[in-house]
Amino acid sequence: MRRFGTHGRVRPEQHYIVSRSKEIADFISRIKDGKYIVLFAPRQTGKTTFFRLALEVLATEDPTYFPIQLDFQTMRNTAPPTFYDRLYQMICMQIESVFQKRSGVPSEVLTQFLKDTTLTDDFSMLLFFKQLASLLDSDSHKEVQAFKRVVLLIDEFDGIPQTVVSDFLYALRQIYLSDEMQCPYSVGIVGVKSIRQLDYDRSISPFNIQDEFRLPNFTVEQVQELFGQYTAEVGQAFAPEVIEALHKQTAGQPFLVNRLAQILTEELDIPKKETLTPVHFAKAHTRLLREGNTNIDHLRTNVRRDRRFEKLLLQIVSYESGVLFNPDDALMNALVTYGVIAEGPDGMCEIVNPIYQHRILQMFKPTVNGLENVYFPEETGMHFIDYLTPTGQLEMESLLDNFQAFIARAGFRILQVPDTPQEYVGQHLLYAYLDHFVRIVGADMFLEVQTGRGRIDLLIIHNQRKYIVETKIWEGIRYYEAGKKQLAAYMKLEAAVEGYYVVFDHRQHPETQVETEEVDGVEIRSYVIPVVQRPPSAV
Repeated sequence: MRRFGTHGRVRPEQHYIVSRSKEIADFISRIKDGKYIVLFAPRQTGKTTFFRLALEVLATEDPTYFPIQLDFQTMRNTAPPTFYDRLYQMICMQIESVFQKRSGVPSEVLTQFLKDTTLTDDFSMLLFFKQLASLLDSDSHKEVQAFKRVVLLIDEFDGIPQTVVSDFLYALRQIYLSDEMQCPYSVGIVGVKSIRQLDYDRSISPFNIQDEFRLPNFTVEQVQELFGQYTAEVGQAFAPEVIEALHKQTAGQPFLVNRLAQILTEELDIPKKETLTPVHFAKAHTRLLREGNTNIDHLRTNVRRDRRFEKLLLQIVSYESGVLFNPDDALMNALVTYGVIAEGPDGMCEIVNPIYQHRILQMFKPTVNGLENVYFPEETGMHFIDYLTPTGQLEMESLLDNFQAFIARAGFRILQVPDTPQEYVGQHLLYAYLDHFVRIVGADMFLEVQTGRGRIDLLIIHNQRKYIVETKIWEGIRYYEAGKKQLAAYMKLEAAVEGYYVVFDHRQHPETQVETEEVDGVEIRSYVIPVVQRPPSAV
């Protein structure tokens, strides 16, 4: 039986796999046009699997294409002579492999040529490919059909040594612009960093002939296709609401899609006769939000590479007015490379999916904020468990009333929360407060990101009842009133009967507000909570 794959290359005979037929057709069309194609995307987005599958489809459709697959992953620290020697060894092994797969053998002339040749630099590589094309064509009298068009696929290209990258790319460019039949006929370059990020030199790109190929995340339909393969083999179905929720939370990111499916089908011990429901998904989602895995490890490492990332990321998620995406900004470009942010449809920065936003907030939230002992008034003896009724309902209004009172009790001490920028401390504290609460009462909390910025919608589910808490930073009365309508629309979408709107006011003279009102047919309780600007000694 196949499985959902999250480690290494995904193989059709071992794993459920999205066919990506439309994208593969596009890629093959570019190869047949002789394009030199580049794809640079974050790790664990399925790019290596995609390119290999595309080459297999191409070879099946038209055996006159000769695919040579290379990997520069182990080349980073090699000297130029060693690089070209290893490059040549990989090419020879790939040529032998292609002949074996096609049940053929190279001609004696080609065999001798490969035996006698050495690569030492970019010029010897140019001569090698020129001769290779004619020798492959000379096999046309064999039973194996003639190989006329070499397709070179280079994976982990950003592992290429800095000392050779410029000359290597110039050599490929010279082949592409040649009047002769080009060999390689088409080139695919795959990596994490783009060519312009490799810092090869300060001049115009030596690879300005590149054709950029974008591999998108899975669509909802592709997730349905993926899960449909599992259902066809095992018999266990995914409820439509599960597929919709899973795609919303992951935005179709391939690793996250497969990891959630893996938890649902392998780790929760759900009987195979049961349909996978939203209740099951909530458990899988909660587990993913609290586990460590290679994808989240990459995310954590990347967002902590530069201390300036924290301010930019928190500004993106906290202000609805947003942060304008600037393709020339080094910080933004780095976060795009790492797969953390993207440019939204309106030209603003967005976190790429709710799961990443949740984990980012967790990463920047202090493990201990130092105020846990004043969450509740000492004289009452209250605790989180007291906001769960005997009938299993959450008393969210009382819980948030207490949070507002807690901020007032804490006063200037909220400015002493460690490693937290002052303008985001209110949201950090609310997030920590609710996270603590849902763990105590056994609820599940989802971060629902409608636009990828400016609104933090927390969807809490307990006993199949939904509670929504939206939090923002005060940006003026217009944004405040618009937020109520946004929350009302979201409540209707989620069929939630309780909605709470918490806005933190950082102005010099803020006023506390609490109001319950009907907005577009649903009841919303709103809080405007002043945030202390300075300790008393600074006044």
